[in-house]
Amino acid sequence: MLPAWPISLVVAWRPFLDPLNLHAWWWMLLVPLSFGIAVTYRATRVATFEGFWLKAVILTVQIVLSMFLLGIASYLFIQVAVPYLMPMPG
Repeated sequence: MLPAWPISLVVAWRPFLDPLNLHAWWWMLLVPLSFGIAVTYRATRVATFEGFWLKAVILTVQIVLSMFLLGIASYLFIQVAVPYLMPMPG
């Protein structure tokens, strides 16, 4: 037997106007998004598809590591450099 979902809840969901509440899980979407970008980029740049998937996976790892390192760099900049450059009066 099907669950008794109110049909108005299913029909009323608008993907771009009412996004899913995945704010706590955004980091899990980084890998599929990076993989999709890597596959699309590699597909437009290769002459032959020999070693295509390996190159796409390597590019995915590079994108994820770059995002991680950029996050660390921005955190350190905000926590270390900004207070040093603009000290709070007091």
